[in-house]
Amino acid sequence: MTFEALKEKALSLPYAPGVYIMRDKTDKVIYVGKAKKLKNRVSQYFQDTAAHTPKTKAMVSKIDHFDVLVAGSEFEALVLECSLIKRYMPKYNILLKDDKGYPYIRLNMKDPYPTMTLVNKIANDGASYFGPYGSRGVSNSIMEAIRTTLKLPGCHKQFPRDIGKERPCLNYHMDRCAGWCQTGLPQKSYRATMEEAKQLLAGNYKDVAVEIKNQMLTAADNLEFELAATLRDKLNAVEALGQRQLVTALSLADMDAIGYGQTEAKACFTVLHFSGGNLLDKDYEVFPIPDDKEAALSSLIKQYYLSRGMAPKIVLLPWEMEDGELFAQLLEQNFGRRPHLRIPQRGDNVRLVEMAMNNAFQEAQRATSREEKLSGTLVLLGKMLGMDPPRRMESYDISNISGTDMVAGMVVFQDGKPRKSDYKRFKIEALANQDDYASMQEVISRRFQEYFRQKESGEGFGRLPDLILLDGGKGHVAAVKPVLESMGLGDIPLFGMVKDDKHRTRAIALDGGEISIHSHRAAFTLIGAIQEEVHRFAIGYHRQRRKKAVIGSSLLEIPGVGPTRAKALLRHFRTVSAIQNADLEELEAAPHMTKPAARAVYLYYHPEEAEEKTDLDKET
Repeated sequence: MTFEALKEKALSLPYAPGVYIMRDKTDKVIYVGKAKKLKNRVSQYFQDTAAHTPKTKAMVSKIDHFDVLVAGSEFEALVLECSLIKRYMPKYNILLKDDKGYPYIRLNMKDPYPTMTLVNKIANDGASYFGPYGSRGVSNSIMEAIRTTLKLPGCHKQFPRDIGKERPCLNYHMDRCAGWCQTGLPQKSYRATMEEAKQLLAGNYKDVAVEIKNQMLTAADNLEFELAATLRDKLNAVEALGQRQLVTALSLADMDAIGYGQTEAKACFTVLHFSGGNLLDKDYEVFPIPDDKEAALSSLIKQYYLSRGMAPKIVLLPWEMEDGELFAQLLEQNFGRRPHLRIPQRGDNVRLVEMAMNNAFQEAQRATSREEKLSGTLVLLGKMLGMDPPRRMESYDISNISGTDMVAGMVVFQDGKPRKSDYKRFKIEALANQDDYASMQEVISRRFQEYFRQKESGEGFGRLPDLILLDGGKGHVAAVKPVLESMGLGDIPLFGMVKDDKHRTRAIALDGGEISIHSHRAAFTLIGAIQEEVHRFAIGYHRQRRKKAVIGSSLLEIPGVGPTRAKALLRHFRTVSAIQNADLEELEAAPHMTKPAARAVYLYYHPEEAEEKTDLDKET
């Protein structure tokens, strides 16, 4: 997005508390912040930039687009901000990097000797995760208590690699570890003990205690009193551990909240994702107002989860979903999990659905505002040019350097927005010398010749524009107008886009004069965006062509290598570097190559071997 587009979007935000998420061109989150009033706070980034600190200036320069989450209160916005920062760790939230987030205990039972570690994030790696816990101190104390209770190792030794390599450590002699690093202790016993640890982490203290008690009684009946005493101590430790509260995190987990909102022009479907009590992300889709919102929402939910290939444990709905039970069965069949579809009536879950509904409405409202602005701009532009609002606009630009590698670009704007699937590139074929007017005539002629060939399709070249904009002045318009008239298309409005001495759009040109657009800000912004886009597109193609020409020119310097053979070499080896590094046999085996030509190419890139041969010939 351009700076002006970002500014306009910020000014369209509501006076409501929430969280804003700044992203760069790669869609990476670079900053997360909260605001009492989103409109006031976010718009500050794009106004009075001279007053910004260097850090803020650097951040603003990286912003390509942003998103917002509307909250119910400032406190709620703070909670959301913390949650999102923990997830994304944005570059420009450096002051908050000390907050490492809620820790989890990871238990990997897939290894021959399972391991128990502390991590900051949940990964989809098949391991079991427990938490989140309130702090690293709490989680470390829990792991230590379980290790001590079950006499599991707390050292950094890796099993089975380190078994038998060293004598047991002090924990073994203090009876805090069973000495699993010694030889003779079966792997089966270690895995059984780790299964007990898994049960304890899951909170199944009673089941573990019952099993240990049964083992103790069996040992006593067998007169194994020493083993029975050890199991008694273990039982007491498990019962004591069960008195501790292990989970100190928010109660929400693996839950989606569905929202729906609409304005007079647009509707929006929103999904807020929660995991481990933290808001992870927001998905939304804006679409035209449906006839039946309940049926539309039901259809969208089905499409959304089936395409994702997964479903959460709980889905919170704003109202009854059509075929909800059947849909839940389908998800269970496909993904092995049957989600609980709930319509909350009270408590925190009602607040989550309200948040989803509010965000859906705000997205629909912003989409409507953008559409209305674009529609109003097109109406204004049509009035300025004496025509109906132009829904489809085509713009053309010529690019060359001193008449070499002459190309043209065509961009299409549909309803005020770029339609990149209809962009086209042209290589100027009929001209030997630089002539912008003649080049534009050739391009326009070729484009509308394609229209007559493809008009039955009604797509791409098969569509006529409502307006043609040339990157140039009235001279370009005067040169192109006869071409359109000769093809029976003279009724298509044709104008030029005139630049000032700083290469900025200044006016719209007719064949008989100019129309100033400075006083019409919206039209000025749109025409400027079109001119910038067509210039970018054309010059990009020109640079690509020049690069290929430069690459090919080095090959054409080699005796015996003409255009056809150079193209064949590039097609076969892909790059000049690969040709340079190829040996003589590889060059001889390439298409369209002879042994003399292959040798010439090889010696061109290996001149030292040619010199050695010359010296040898002189000696003989």
